[in-house]
Amino acid sequence: MSAARQPSPTVSEESAAGPEPAKRPRPPVPRGARAGSAAPPHGVHPAPALDPGERARLLEGRHHDPHAVLGARTQRGGVAFRVLRPYAKAVTVVAEELRAELFDDGEGLFSGLLPLTGVPEYRLLVTYDGAEIEVHDPYRFLPAVGELDLHLIGEGRHEELWTALGARPMEHQGVAGTRFTVWAPNAQGVRVTGDFSYWDPTAHPMRSLGSTGVWELFLPGVGEGALYKYDITRPDGSHTLRADPMAQYAEVPPATASVVTASRFVWQDAEWMATRGARPVHQAPFSVYELHLASWRPGLSYRQLAEQLPAYVKELGFTHVEFMPVAEHPFGGSWGYQVTGFYAPTSRMGTPDDFRFLVDSLHRAGIGVIVDWVPAHFPRDEWALAEFDGRPLYEHQDPRRASHPDWGTLEFDYGRKEVRNFLVANAVYWCQEFHVDGLRVDAVASMLYLDYSREEGQWSPNRHGGREDLDAVALLQEMNAVVYRRCPGVVTIAEESTAWDGVTRPTDSGGLGFGLKWNMGWMHDTLRYVSKEPVHRKYHHDDMTFGMVYAFSENYVLPISHDEVVHGKRSLVSKAPGDWWQQRATHRAYLGFMWAHPGKQLLFMGQEFAQGSEWSEAHGPDWWLLDSSYSAAGDHRGVRDLVRDLNRAYAAAPALWERDSVPEGFAWVEGGAAEDNVFAFLRYAQDGSQLLCVSNFSPVVRHDYRLGVPEEVPLWREVLNTDSEEYGGSGVRQGRPLRPEPVPAQGRAASLRMTLPPMATVWLRP
Repeated sequence: MSAARQPSPTVSEESAAGPEPAKRPRPPVPRGARAGSAAPPHGVHPAPALDPGERARLLEGRHHDPHAVLGARTQRGGVAFRVLRPYAKAVTVVAEELRAELFDDGEGLFSGLLPLTGVPEYRLLVTYDGAEIEVHDPYRFLPAVGELDLHLIGEGRHEELWTALGARPMEHQGVAGTRFTVWAPNAQGVRVTGDFSYWDPTAHPMRSLGSTGVWELFLPGVGEGALYKYDITRPDGSHTLRADPMAQYAEVPPATASVVTASRFVWQDAEWMATRGARPVHQAPFSVYELHLASWRPGLSYRQLAEQLPAYVKELGFTHVEFMPVAEHPFGGSWGYQVTGFYAPTSRMGTPDDFRFLVDSLHRAGIGVIVDWVPAHFPRDEWALAEFDGRPLYEHQDPRRASHPDWGTLEFDYGRKEVRNFLVANAVYWCQEFHVDGLRVDAVASMLYLDYSREEGQWSPNRHGGREDLDAVALLQEMNAVVYRRCPGVVTIAEESTAWDGVTRPTDSGGLGFGLKWNMGWMHDTLRYVSKEPVHRKYHHDDMTFGMVYAFSENYVLPISHDEVVHGKRSLVSKAPGDWWQQRATHRAYLGFMWAHPGKQLLFMGQEFAQGSEWSEAHGPDWWLLDSSYSAAGDHRGVRDLVRDLNRAYAAAPALWERDSVPEGFAWVEGGAAEDNVFAFLRYAQDGSQLLCVSNFSPVVRHDYRLGVPEEVPLWREVLNTDSEEYGGSGVRQGRPLRPEPVPAQGRAASLRMTLPPMATVWLRP
């Protein structure tokens, strides 16, 4: 580094020294600079020398309060100015009737003492090789974070944390720029760097705002689109360059910089938002189409998806879509489940406002939006959250608690109030800023248990000696309570695979507070049944009936999700045995059984048209199967038509959704016909109206099959038959409405004599 040059206060810099000593290579001249050179010093005296230790801390990024050193302040003899501008040849203070060049103190520092009585409204004229720019001095501004924000952050109760932390374009003290704030309590110092400083970390040290661990700097002239990261000096003096944990936009992976952004989106979904919570979700029709946005139609942007997805989902009759995680993630093969940017929709498909446009388009089509939310873990990428400020911060201090045993990732420290605040505010953020209607919380079971996937000796019990993670329980309860309080009409859904009691019980009654829970047990049991040869299904009959033992213990969703059609598990239609006709018939019969069963429905993309191959994020669904030029396209179109009609018939039948979570909404008609592979049950609406569902999972037609029904119903008519020819079936139907006969069956005084189609489900209504 060159030695300091001290020009005389009455001569120009150029005449005060010989040839300029070698310096670091200079970047290109900043855009917007104009040709010229700084004026010679005018009435400038040397400022008091900077203490060597303080100078070193400043230049090495270890200073906790650079505003106490840089900027302008009154002192004996006038006003002292000190500026840090790496690569500059000269810095001149410019104000009304004032133009004074500062002394070059070396290593990018410039200073001078001006005979003024007070600090003026000044700007800096910074000269580079052959050009100069005029800028505001960042170190003349007061903190741009309010005391209330800092108080709430310190208490871990800032429910709109994204408004206080991160990069926020704003006008501050009458000047446009961006406020940068980051939580890094273990750092010796933090500096913000980016394309605005040519990624030189020296230029913009941030100040520590007391005991909150928050660092702040307002940079005038920096606006939307700027790329940035934080250069953090760890406790051991080493440096790490990190993306912003609170960034609301990020570079397209594999690039990892954060991007300054602000929303200008104008929502047009006021009617949807005002009415979406009119009916409790567990008493409403709720049929979900799950998809991976990046591969649903590979290559489409958010706005292009908005042109196609709402119409497709509306035609099929689903009430909601569920997006696999859309938060920023570095590795596409993680499908979004290893998040590095919890507050940033992935930039792979566009900007945050583009994502808002997609949500808005779905709402205007009458379709709700659920997003997968992943508070269970985060990846170890060295530019992201792991040991963010040099020590475990977002992850648990205990390495045994920090390391997730299944995914090679890190678990959050749910007991730390700031981390809990980060996650709770993040849940609110997606609901509030993007108008999403639900959060499906991933991997809840791995959060709830200290011994999850751990052997003896790899975990420590809680303070009561149990294996429950009490901190995670508190986090989930707080998240649910805050989301339901702040965001009317939103539903939270737990992916929870154990027998934890009270997942959907309100928090004030000791529950976790979720609105719905995925019924993983039902999914595994029923898929095991349909994967068996029909002749062997009688030995697995209870796989289809056992779910009713606990069906009303929680508010359930019946999920056929992405996890069931990857990694060798085969697609839904391919799980069934037999030839192509039998596979499709089983697929259709299963969907008919599922849509009538207590619980809400979820189906992953591609399964709505019986895709035969497993899903791959590399190419998405096999849409070519529906192309009219493909000889078997009619088979796949038939299954898709069935899904459409299932959703329409479901929405029109309150018996299938009004009493999903209470025993009064269900009654077995035939649950023990294992030899026949037959199941029959009744569903009841609140007004007593009924629907009869009958499934025959054998490949034979069963004539004159007798089923007991309520004697007060005079006629039953078929409203849906998965064996209809239009769906690709054999066309075995009832032909006419069925009149109950006074013949007892299954404990009822009256009964129907039916023809059961092969491998089919039939719905009948009075």
